[in-house]
Amino acid sequence: MKRIAVVASGRGSNFQAIIDAIHNGTVPAECAALITDNPKAYAIERAQVAGIPVVVIDYSTFPSRELYERALLLAMQKADVDLFVLAGYMRILGASIVRAFPGKMINIHPALLPAFTGLHAQRQAVQYGVKLAGCTVHFVDESLDGGPIILQKCVPVMDSDDEDALAERILEHEHECLPEAIRLFCQDRIVIEGRKVRIF
Repeated sequence: MKRIAVVASGRGSNFQAIIDAIHNGTVPAECAALITDNPKAYAIERAQVAGIPVVVIDYSTFPSRELYERALLLAMQKADVDLFVLAGYMRILGASIVRAFPGKMINIHPALLPAFTGLHAQRQAVQYGVKLAGCTVHFVDESLDGGPIILQKCVPVMDSDDEDALAERILEHEHECLPEAIRLFCQDRIVIEGRKVRIF
């Protein structure tokens, strides 16, 4: 059985979806750790309820991003897992961390990549006037939200949507998409071929 660790910064609703999928047997994995940069993240409470060890690397206590990333890398290496899942981690990972875990790190992004990278993707989609939005699970590389795509789900954009309404509907699909991608990884059904991800 594969070991995973979740890296999160906030309320952890995607983390909860992963916990639930492991608990009900959908995802054949053990969640070995929650790693967070935010000591106030609600995800910590979710981890404690589920009996998952928590590692807090508080970004605000480090004098530089470089020192923070060094501590984060050390924590990730200590976790000794097969896959890191970025689930609402609100920082861009430095190249040294990305290079340390090639093909072993995935991220969920609330847009149909390559459209609307970075922060506030749902706001970008509403402002641009697209008719379809959605979410993407992708491998993490050194580009911003640009790694090979594993899964995507579409969500229609309504004329009445604001950023929050669209985000809420996309989130429902994130909760399906992310555990599904983890399941495929844990079953050794994913192969990266250049920019393409093949699912067997």
